[in-house]
Amino acid sequence: MTKTKELSKDTRNKIVDLHQAGKTESAIGKQLGMKKSTVGAIIRKWKTNKTTDNLPPSGAPHKISPRGVKMITRTVSKNPRTTRGDLVNDLQRAGTKVTKATISHTLRRQGLKSCSARRVPLLKPVHVRARLEFAREHLDDPEEDWENVIWSDETKIELFGKNSTCGVWRRKNAELHPKNTVPTVKHGGGNIMLWGCFSAKGPGRLIRVKERMNGAMYREILSKNLLPSARALKMKRGWVFQHDNDPKHTAQATKEWLRKKHFKVLEWPSQSPDLNPIENLWRELKIRVAQRQPQNITALEEICMEEWAKLPATVCKNLVATYRKRLTSVIANKGYITKY
Repeated sequence: MTKTKELSKDTRNKIVDLHQAGKTESAIGKQLGMKKSTVGAIIRKWKTNKTTDNLPPSGAPHKISPRGVKMITRTVSKNPRTTRGDLVNDLQRAGTKVTKATISHTLRRQGLKSCSARRVPLLKPVHVRARLEFAREHLDDPEEDWENVIWSDETKIELFGKNSTCGVWRRKNAELHPKNTVPTVKHGGGNIMLWGCFSAKGPGRLIRVKERMNGAMYREILSKNLLPSARALKMKRGWVFQHDNDPKHTAQATKEWLRKKHFKVLEWPSQSPDLNPIENLWRELKIRVAQRQPQNITALEEICMEEWAKLPATVCKNLVATYRKRLTSVIANKGYITKY
């Protein structure tokens, strides 16, 4: 789009003179050979500011030149961990003195803002390749296949901790009022370890693991809870069991036990919690439990069991129905961690 030529000061003054003489915008436009809208804009500007001169832009001029903006934008794009102090020093060496606040404002205008880096599993090249291979191999699997999978995992839930965060509406300077705070204690006030499973048909069994889990205990958990869960969920013949590559899960004794029980096990890429939809259920469970504010470990366990049983089957079904999107995201992200 070409930039229109600016009207000279004489032309702008002539438009105002003709307007004061009683001529209409259309008549002025025809006489001077310009659009009616242009004439109207000049007249409105004169009425508002009592002048047709170009006014200086509002606000203070930018302290960082366009070239400086490109430089710092390029720097943080290459290395997102660059600090504002580093950028201040870079600009100072280039002859521009600014504050850290100016750096923040400038980068925000470029669509960049400072955020805490997310913690994600460490992915080595072998993990990235395995994740890509898994996603590509199963990308075209029909939805019915995923509906025939029982997903499982363990999780830890703290009595008081990060799971208890919540939003509040408060007035200024009222952040420490008891109604607007969440009490915490050192080390979370204790926690419980849970094992659970689910399928597209709903949640399976959830049990508390009261001791440090080893391979033998894990096999006992599966023996008492996996098959009963499959029956309660009315899984079709040939259903598939999913668990991650925790050493207890991949121990030779566990593999042999699963083989003797004739359980089909889904080959799983290591370091891939984002590919296991049960992680989303754990998140939902922790939110529900935190809202009920249990005050001791016994209450925490009871509330976990109650809220797990109340998880809607529709949520479970949707997590599985959209599984292909997870695989697509892994491929799009070249094997690295996704938003899931």
